[in-house]
Amino acid sequence: MQNENIEIVVIEDEEDILELIEYHLSKEGYAVTGFLSTENVEQFLEEETPSLMLVDRNLPGMEGSDFVAYLREIGYDIPVIFLSAKDKESELEEGFEAGGDDYMSKPFSPKELTLRVKALLKRSGVLQKQQRIKYKLLTMDLENKALTVDGQSVLLTNLEFNLLHTFMKNIDKALTRDFLRDEVWGSDGEGVNDNAVNVAINRLKNKIDPKNEQNYFHPVWGVGYKFS
Repeated sequence: MQNENIEIVVIEDEEDILELIEYHLSKEGYAVTGFLSTENVEQFLEEETPSLMLVDRNLPGMEGSDFVAYLREIGYDIPVIFLSAKDKESELEEGFEAGGDDYMSKPFSPKELTLRVKALLKRSGVLQKQQRIKYKLLTMDLENKALTVDGQSVLLTNLEFNLLHTFMKNIDKALTRDFLRDEVWGSDGEGVNDNAVNVAINRLKNKIDPKNEQNYFHPVWGVGYKFS
């Protein structure tokens, strides 16, 4: 899924609400990590770089906006959406002054939540980055299904585009032909034999690297192919 590399942190002390948020964001393809309090979040941020945080205001230990203000002080600029039953103007103001980028009053609809998440990810440039994948001379525009090789447009069939996208998401990994059939051909893959997979890869190779100068594709004996 296109969003799978976008990680979102959710800090919410009500377990049922946390699970509901995690469920709806995971369904959209995001990687989600949930916390019931601010404890351990800072340690997590030292090791991971999430694209967005959803933070409940009314948390045990440290109030949500105080925690975000603290993160801003020590240099974290991760976009934040506050979740709260606190919806008076003065409380909204507190949230924004603490470094929040958006505010959702409880109760909220899951649809509104996913739309606001998407809007903030677009504003912060994360989604646009996800829509282009670059490797060596190749740039894939996932939104328009277009490929350029060293700045020149190269026309691919839908199947070739999906095949290249699968390899570009799995650089340096040996991929079996069965895996490629599932990912690229999907439900039509049952009728596709090993030779047809090899032919599709050769056609793609001839389009993106006709002189084999970049040497993208490597057969892996007994497994399949590796793209590097």
